[in-house]
This record gives sequence, C-alpha cells and structure tokens, in this order.
Amino acid sequence: MRRVFQLCLASTLASVLLAACATSPTGRNQLSFFGHDRLAAMGEQSFQQIKQKTPTDASAADNRFVECVAGAITSVPGLDQAAQVQSWDVVVFKSDQVNAFALPGGHIGVYTGLLNVAKNGDQLAAVIGHEVGHVIADHPNERMSQQYATQGGLTALSAFLGGGGGGAGSQAIMSALGVGAQVGILLPFSRAQESEADTIGLELMARAGFDPRAAVQLWQNMSAASNGQKPSEFMSTHPSNEHRIQALESHMNQALAIYQQTSNRPSCRHP
Repeated sequence: MRRVFQLCLASTLASVLLAACATSPTGRNQLSFFGHDRLAAMGEQSFQQIKQKTPTDASAADNRFVECVAGAITSVPGLDQAAQVQSWDVVVFKSDQVNAFALPGGHIGVYTGLLNVAKNGDQLAAVIGHEVGHVIADHPNERMSQQYATQGGLTALSAFLGGGGGGAGSQAIMSALGVGAQVGILLPFSRAQESEADTIGLELMARAGFDPRAAVQLWQNMSAASNGQKPSEFMSTHPSNEHRIQALESHMNQALAIYQQTSNRPSCRHP
C-alpha cells in the first residue's frame, strides 16, 4: 500500500508541476499556479493594508522626485504589457525603512528612509527598476506557488508517515523536512528571484535613460548604511551586497550599451 501511495503521490505531483511550469524573462523555469486577476486583486488588497498602517509622506519635493523616477521607469515601451498593468499607482510612505516595493496590479511604494541611501535619481531608479522587475518576472506568483507546492508536499508526506500519530520519530522527520524545505527550496529560489530582478531592473533603468552604473553605487551605499549588520547569505532571501555588486557588474556592459542608445535623460531632482 505504501508503494502504491508513493506512486500515486509522485504521479499527482508531477502532473501538477508540469501544468504549472512557466519560464521567466531570463529563461529560468518557475512555478505559476495563480492567475493574473487573482494576483492583481491580492496586490490591491495588500497595498490598501499598507496605506492604512503607514502614513504617507506630505513632502511635495519627495513626491515629485519619486514620481519622476517611477514615471520614467513605468513609461518604458512594452513594460505595461510585460507587467500586465494598465496604470501605476505610486505612493511615498513616511517611514525610516530603507525599502521600496512593487505589487501586481500596478502599485509602487517607496519609503522615505530609502531617500537617505539613494542619493540621486539614477540610484532610486535602480531600486524601482528592481522592484518592477519582480512584477515583470511574475515573482509574486512564483513565491506563492513555491510555498503552496512545498506545504502540499509536506502535508502529503506527513499523511504517509502517519500524521501526528506517527510517534516521535515521524515528528522529528517532519520537523527536519520543514527546515530543509525552508532553507533548501524557498530561500534559494528567493535569492534567484532577487538576482533576476536585479538583472531585469538594470536593463529597465537603462532603457528609461538612467545610468546603470548607479546600481553599483546604490549597493555600495546600502552596504555602508548597514554597518556590516546582515544575515548569512545562506540563511537570507537576498544575495549579499558583495555578490549583488559582482552580478550587476557582470551585466554592466550590456546595460551601458542600452543606456548609450537611449536619448531620454530624466531630470529627477533629489530633495
């Protein structure tokens, strides 16, 4: 019976994974279980929740700066189609967080803490391009699909081992598998997504007329601002600053070629 269960489980999982197979803009295989409309609705819901919990920035200068950079990025030809977005909503949040985000459905949020690290429009474009890159590459869908598939696999395995009644040995195995799934599946994929968003964002900012070399300067600023306080890359969802800079530099010639062919040079003044 166990052998039959194993075969049925393997067959079911294989069918589900094949049906959900997709390819990212850089050619990487990814899971994609959820439809665009559902993701857009979830993005809208999340954005409204953030707006309820976090005050918006009343500074006209901050808003002009962020909207200038975001507007140039989101005006790149073909971006709306790639991101499946009709229009973009940009909000500056009053917070010390050194962060920004983009959500399915066309929502961009920038925290004022980031403006202390992104010293000019080119550097802010590196961040916004990266975040929009997540949307273009369908990373929110992939992240949820990974979690869904991982949780489903562990649940099925738990049933195979006897669930909660399998004794201390089964519980210990499930506990170890849970940790292994987190470190061995979800976090490495997240690092891959972050690196992929860096590559997409680098090209996107270049197409918008921002100097891609500023992406390296930004992460040097990030490294200085962190004062060396960062988790091990093995246990992190993000590549280390050093690896991030190395990866950006490896794609810089291609991005510079795009930048030099672009006549547009947005004039976004840092407040």
